[in-house]
Amino acid sequence: MSENAIQENGQLHRSYDGTAKAAVFRGAGQPFAIKSYPVVKAPSGYGRSELIASGVCGTDLHFARGTLDAPLGSIVGHEFVGRLTDCDPAEAAEYGLKIGDNVIADIAVPCGKCPLCLSGDDANCVNMQVTNEFLSDVPPYFHGGYAEVNFTPLSNLVRIPEGIDPVATAVFACPGPTAIHAFRLGRKAGSEVCKDTVAVVQGLGPVGCFAIAYLHAAGVKKLYAVTGRDNPKKREMALMLGADEVLSLQAEGTGTVTKKLQAENGGIGVDLCFEASGAPASIPLGIDILRNRGTYLVPGQYSNSGGIEIQPQLITFKALRIIGSSQYSMEDVRDYIAFLGENPSLQPVIRALATTYPVADVNRAFRDALAGKNIKTLLVRGN
Repeated sequence: MSENAIQENGQLHRSYDGTAKAAVFRGAGQPFAIKSYPVVKAPSGYGRSELIASGVCGTDLHFARGTLDAPLGSIVGHEFVGRLTDCDPAEAAEYGLKIGDNVIADIAVPCGKCPLCLSGDDANCVNMQVTNEFLSDVPPYFHGGYAEVNFTPLSNLVRIPEGIDPVATAVFACPGPTAIHAFRLGRKAGSEVCKDTVAVVQGLGPVGCFAIAYLHAAGVKKLYAVTGRDNPKKREMALMLGADEVLSLQAEGTGTVTKKLQAENGGIGVDLCFEASGAPASIPLGIDILRNRGTYLVPGQYSNSGGIEIQPQLITFKALRIIGSSQYSMEDVRDYIAFLGENPSLQPVIRALATTYPVADVNRAFRDALAGKNIKTLLVRGN
């Protein structure tokens, strides 16, 4: 293909004649605009990747509903998995990367200077920046995940080894590290998941599904999944991922479910509850079912969905450990990929959870995701 020179911030780059599509965010309640931009050479320090699959996260659904904000004219999406196609080979080698590698693009850029970063908790950096904050008309254009091409700093790319299915990797590219970071914070607080653990996962969205798979792989003694509405498809999926029993609040009633879980460990309750539903009403249930010194991991309440009444004396008299977790680090992404490599039989199971749409069909993908039709929604490269 012929090349044309373009100027960007005083640097000369080469633009190929080819273009690629991107879905541009136009505001809450508005359809995405499908636009094409030139595919340029990777700037210094960046890698250019071609889309394999990019997940629709619950955060993105919050953007669509208007419960979280995103810049108008940006390419949202932060679960991009692709194949590295252009970069400076010497720069890439510094990060263990080379052209042809499958990669996950991590958008988080911690400052490295704040008290959280200096304490080793850069996932909760107070000055966090992101790689996809630029508008879509700023070269090299493809900054976010909802596009057929992506440009991300090489320092934010994590290699997916051969033998790990990149589409399966995309299914939990954000939910996996999110859950892993919550478990990491639990361990720091003295809550170690082991063969004696009775655990409950609230919610059967992507974060909850990965938590089930993770806890099952850890060999917990008993693993319950709790869901609001009875959904046979999700029930089957939870059992397939390793849940021992799925309890439906709709079918069985909150009181019945609470009593059943409080009966664990000789009648003192469960050891661990993992909140992944995003429903404020789940919080009192989680507090009620935990034993004394039980641990409540709460990564699921990611937007203001309203308040709920709780009984705070239960936190005191049970001496509960309630741990929030909102972000994840590059270390968690690497641990997620390692988890997939250590559990190869899970990869086809995870891949089967995905429903795929071309980038150009993003608005149908969002309608279906908002309607709860899919377990995991992925955007893929179109024909």
